[in-house]
Amino acid sequence: MCVRGLFRLELTSLGKLSILKPLYINKIFGDFRMTDKSVTTLVQTGWLEAQLENPTVRIVDATWLLPNAGRTGIEDYDAGHIPGAVFWDIDAIADPLSALPHMMPDESTFERHMSALGISNDHHIVIYDNVSMMTSARVWWTLRAFGHQDVSLLDGGAIKWRTEGRKVSTDAAQIPDTSFKAHFNPTMIRSLHDVRQILATGSEQILDARSAGRFLAKEPEPRPDCRSGHIPGSFNLPFNALIEHETSTMRPTDELALHLEESGIDKTQPVVTTCGSGVTACVLALAMHLTGKNDVAIYDGSWTEWGGRRDTPVET
Repeated sequence: MCVRGLFRLELTSLGKLSILKPLYINKIFGDFRMTDKSVTTLVQTGWLEAQLENPTVRIVDATWLLPNAGRTGIEDYDAGHIPGAVFWDIDAIADPLSALPHMMPDESTFERHMSALGISNDHHIVIYDNVSMMTSARVWWTLRAFGHQDVSLLDGGAIKWRTEGRKVSTDAAQIPDTSFKAHFNPTMIRSLHDVRQILATGSEQILDARSAGRFLAKEPEPRPDCRSGHIPGSFNLPFNALIEHETSTMRPTDELALHLEESGIDKTQPVVTTCGSGVTACVLALAMHLTGKNDVAIYDGSWTEWGGRRDTPVET
């Protein structure tokens, strides 16, 4: 394969030709998508405020709440959101044929939803939530699983944005005509069958993002049909331990690494993360990504699937 345009020339402030600088490259199943921008995983509120009128940036509100929360993500969005943001319904952008909540859809379903939100392959997508980084990582993971790498998370989300007195809006977002081509990467997702195989072979470690009380069967599950406990042999790292409580931002990288080490996982071995329904498992995946660990996958069905069955082993 021939890759052209791999480097660009820049003039320095003194008018001299600078060193060749590499373009940002995304690799999707052997296909190189190239863009003249470097996309960071986390972006800050001040940076995003300066991009509100930038048509190449698409802002996504990914707020989602547990079934027992008493309110919904769309109600939260309608009450006020970052100007220009579209609402990503985690329950709707999912497999319509699955009885499990917000399972990954197929490529064509995902493409239709992206077009409905005015999202194209050329957009830099910035995701936030209003629940202390609890749900935005799921959308970050989903977009990357469907081949879109130009995606960031707003560190601190709507909570930090509002605390700083930045503008919010109740206006509906303008939706441009767009098209989106998805390239699903199945290696980022694990199924029930995959997890059964992991238990049989020990090929991957399992890290659970639920609270210690739920993991140890000392607290009830929010879904009454689920048993209590955890997948045998799994480790526990509650997702909210990775988030600064005062600012709702992700903890510094060295603190994330320490929490991951203290969970008991071997950082040299691959990890599958799980949680209640595949949402906060993505916070663990995000933390590992920020510390440089990327041999990570998500158990999509998570405890709703595993704990909701009677033919799966459970430890307490």
